[in-house]
Amino acid sequence: EEDEGPVRAGVGTGFIIDDDGHIVTNWHVVAGGEAFSVIFADGTEREANLIGVDPRNDLAVVQVDGDVPGTVTLGDSNALLPGQEVLAIGSPLGTFSNTVTEGIVSALGRNGDFASQPGCQSYTNLIQHDAAINPGNSGGPLFNMQGEVVGVNTLGIPTTDQGQPVQGLFFAVPSSIVADITTQIIENGEVTYPYLGIFLQPITRQAAAAADLPVDYGVYITDVEEGGPAAEAGLQADDIVLSLNGTDITEENSLTEILLPLNPGDEVSVTVLRDGEESEFTMTLGELPEDAFDNCALPGQQP
Repeated sequence: EEDEGPVRAGVGTGFIIDDDGHIVTNWHVVAGGEAFSVIFADGTEREANLIGVDPRNDLAVVQVDGDVPGTVTLGDSNALLPGQEVLAIGSPLGTFSNTVTEGIVSALGRNGDFASQPGCQSYTNLIQHDAAINPGNSGGPLFNMQGEVVGVNTLGIPTTDQGQPVQGLFFAVPSSIVADITTQIIENGEVTYPYLGIFLQPITRQAAAAADLPVDYGVYITDVEEGGPAAEAGLQADDIVLSLNGTDITEENSLTEILLPLNPGDEVSVTVLRDGEESEFTMTLGELPEDAFDNCALPGQQP
């Protein structure tokens, strides 16, 4: 048989963050690819090298050699407010290049199980907005009106589970997470994850009210991995973890973000609510197994 040549594994958008040619995009844009190329806004094309990926936060960094046409600055996603205007730039459907859409921040601190395998993409503390994004926008920047990147557009919800159309539900990974993860990837070629060994459900104010929980923040432990760091520390299923190292776990300050500056082997104090009583535990963070992301499926509703 004749060789049909390379097959396109994915297409998406990215943005240049430094003069060394590092470009941020989504993990699901580069997943499955063996060779990569970047097409700049003026239509010129250049080969790119994959520097590293972060499946958990759906981020990746590629790099091009030579001069770059420009760079963008990461802004402070923690300063965003609902109702604030934002712009998205990308190439919807892979053909409508350099498309700009406008919207507002709809909500902050969104947590969701959008992935077919929840253990792979954590998707915590997402920015919800209504600047239209479509397939091909993935990995593109979400700008504030000062021209700073405050998020990486990652997914949208086009329909309900019953197939009914949904409008204006789009999500971006906040720049607070992007800044830390891209620094790790550029410096080390990978991201080192602290590992707790728990299965959890984030507690929101709405969920707490509906379930009549005693607190409206933290994470509810649904199960504990046998022999994992949490089990060794004495944590159990049905515990509610309120804080790590004195920092409360909230919708605005997710467990993922609290863990970002920590490393495997670090000892942390954990405040737990069990049977209505608060207790302190000491946990030594583990390291995520090397094969943890080997079978990660692509998110089913990525743009």
